[in-house]
Amino acid sequence: MNPLLDSLQSYPFEKLRVLFKDVTPPASLAHISFGIGEPKHPTPALIRDAVVASLGGLAAYPATLGTPALRESIANWVTQRYNLPPLDPATQVLPVSGSREALFALAQTVLDPQRNAGGEPAIVLCPNPFYQIYEGAALLGGAQPYFVNSDPARNFACDYPAVPADIWARTQLLYVCSPGNPTGAVLTLDDWRELFALSDRYGFVIASDECYSEIYFDEANPPLGGLEAAHKLGRGFERLVMLSSLSKRSNVPGMRSGFVAGDAAILTAFLLYRTYHGAALSTVFQSASIAAWNDETHVRENRAKYVQKFSTVTPMLAEVLDVRLPDAAFYLWADVSRTGLSDTEFAQRLYADYNVTVLPGSFLARTAHGVNPGRNFVRLALVADVDECTEGAQRVVDFCRAIAG
Repeated sequence: MNPLLDSLQSYPFEKLRVLFKDVTPPASLAHISFGIGEPKHPTPALIRDAVVASLGGLAAYPATLGTPALRESIANWVTQRYNLPPLDPATQVLPVSGSREALFALAQTVLDPQRNAGGEPAIVLCPNPFYQIYEGAALLGGAQPYFVNSDPARNFACDYPAVPADIWARTQLLYVCSPGNPTGAVLTLDDWRELFALSDRYGFVIASDECYSEIYFDEANPPLGGLEAAHKLGRGFERLVMLSSLSKRSNVPGMRSGFVAGDAAILTAFLLYRTYHGAALSTVFQSASIAAWNDETHVRENRAKYVQKFSTVTPMLAEVLDVRLPDAAFYLWADVSRTGLSDTEFAQRLYADYNVTVLPGSFLARTAHGVNPGRNFVRLALVADVDECTEGAQRVVDFCRAIAG
């Protein structure tokens, strides 16, 4: 077996299963889960209809490069969404089987464990807390993850100035997530300016995970993207790729449909890797993806549902927890310190007493530089309908008041 597999930690949901294994929640209360970030809104009819209309495509192998029509629809969407000059669909866009697969495979493409002098392993910088794929991709690529803690006092911005110069010098890949999972924080233009300057100086690739970019609360102010930031700062896309997905935007997590866009040289190498990797997107889902990327009406309707849920639930929870509306995404990142319970105790007792699942923040982070920045936070994914989210929030309120005496 690959010995690098031994370096992987259990996935957060496996840790949650272990935490709950001896707990029996009250049978009188239906289970409500804020645990997993899986969209629960109905898949739009236009996408379902496109799947049915394209079933004949099951008779053919899909091309890793995707169809020209899909690449063109993605390029058009990126150009319009981020106010960019036209992208080249042939060289600057690559469909992928969901952003999760692509985030992992990208590391295997760009990492060169032998590049650093002195025999020291390559570094992959990750935000902390973070999406667990970043760490696994680094470790299985033969690199060493380095975690950059977020600061709650600075809207959960990562403390990049604290990263030593010798770490930057060994860095080959930087993962950023904006809007962030689990905090919902969005990188500013100044943040991007800083990261681009560091990439120019040290030569590392930036992978911008933007799968939550279409869940936000102000139609006039969509979150800033990496390619958009580069364009605003008058630069090209050198050493920069963005990754996005239809899963959250269009409520189709089962399609596993996304894309990577940006630096054409990186995408050329990435296509070569993925051709051998065998991760081509089904032609059926390619056709359905075209329908999804070409339509914004269902996306606006989807956002409106999240606005309703967050405007209802956030004030309720703010009465008992330290929580506020995030910049974007569909998570509430709640500080449970005032309850006197740790994040794991809070999650376990909430499940035991009220049959509500939340995810402990410490499961989504690592102890780095003496701190686990997820400790004493819990993540609530507001993915169910408004009534279920409201009922779940009320149970959280009742639980907090009960333990307060």
